[in-house]
Amino acid sequence: MKAQDLALDRLLVDRFKQGDQSAFEEMVERYWGRIYSMVNQLLRNTQDAEEVTQDTFIRAHRGLVNFRGDSAFSTWLYQIATYLARNRYWYWWRRRRDQTVSFDQPVGTDGEVTLAEVFPAELETPGDATVSQEFVNRISECMDKLGAKHREILVLRNIKNMSYEEIAEILDISVGTVKSRIARARESLRAKMGDEFK
Repeated sequence: MKAQDLALDRLLVDRFKQGDQSAFEEMVERYWGRIYSMVNQLLRNTQDAEEVTQDTFIRAHRGLVNFRGDSAFSTWLYQIATYLARNRYWYWWRRRRDQTVSFDQPVGTDGEVTLAEVFPAELETPGDATVSQEFVNRISECMDKLGAKHREILVLRNIKNMSYEEIAEILDISVGTVKSRIARARESLRAKMGDEFK
C-alpha cells in the first residue's frame, strides 16, 4: 500500500476518534468496493457479500475507538471481512451440506422449465465465448470446488494482489504458512482443472 494511502487512513482514523463522523463515511467510500469485491470472490453470492460488507463496516465503526494502529487500517478491515466471510461460508455449508438439488427439478409454478435449462441461459453462446473467457470460467468453477482456506488464500494473493506479509497479517498466520498454503492451493486448483488447462 502506498505511503500516501496509509497517511490518509491514519488521518481519517484520528479524525473519527476526535468525534468527526464524516471521517468514517470517507473510510466507507474508500473501502466499500474493495471489501465487497474480496468478500464476493470468497462467497460467490452477491447478497451474502453485500451483508458481510455491511457487517464489516458496522464492526469497524464499533471497534475503531480501540484501533491502536499496530497494523494498517486497511489490513484491520480486511481481517474483519475475512473473519465474517469465513463464518458466513461455514454457516451456509453446515446448513446446505446434506441438501442436494436435482437439475431436473422444475423452476417456477408451471413446472415446465427445469433448473438445467436455466443455467445455460446465463452463459454466452459458444460462438461468443473466447478461449480466454472459457479459461476464466473454468478457473472460477474450479475455485468454487476448493476448500475454504485454499480459495481464501488464492483470492487474497491472485485476485487482490496482496503481498505474503499482508496475507499473513490478515489471516494471522506466518509468512511461511502463507507460502505453503498458496503452493498447496495452486496444486489443488491445477488438479481440479485437469490436463487440458495445464
